[in-house]
Amino acid sequence: MKLEKIVVASGNANKIREIKQIFSNAEIIPMQSLGFDGDIPETGETFKQNAEIKAKFIAEKFCVPALADDSGLCVDALGGAPGVYSARFSGGGDEENRRLLLKKLENENNRSAHFTSAVCLYLPDGTKYFGEGETHGQILFKDTGSNGFGYDCIFYSDDLKKSFGIASAEEKNKVSHRYRALCDLAAKLKKD
Repeated sequence: MKLEKIVVASGNANKIREIKQIFSNAEIIPMQSLGFDGDIPETGETFKQNAEIKAKFIAEKFCVPALADDSGLCVDALGGAPGVYSARFSGGGDEENRRLLLKKLENENNRSAHFTSAVCLYLPDGTKYFGEGETHGQILFKDTGSNGFGYDCIFYSDDLKKSFGIASAEEKNKVSHRYRALCDLAAKLKKD
């Protein structure tokens, strides 16, 4: 299946930029271009459920193919937290989220973690496709680098052997959870 235009059900400019870089075979349109800049309630208990909720909302509201991602950081020592609450872990922004995570891990030797992403492509006729991906690493003890967003500067990538905060966008996109989820989705679309 080939789609020429896909509306991204997100207000996160960083995610949209990553999706455009990775999913370059279609015109990627932010939902704001259609006049919607509100929040879509993420009421699911999993990344996959939240991705579907967001994609379905935009697909049905505007009768367009819609793509949504839900992703987050899962820390082993915290039982998978912050998980689906990654963006709102502290109730503040990225810096506050990182600070709270580092505080919760200050006496912890197990720093293993992974980013998880689930993407959903929802078509106006109700057909839906999913992709999932992960990337593994460790939580560093302090911010390292200033590239990326969210938890990137405290996440040491096992694949890259450096912090996502030091990695270029191109390096990160080759191993990121979102890249792997989009590749998984693309492979499923090729079968249809």
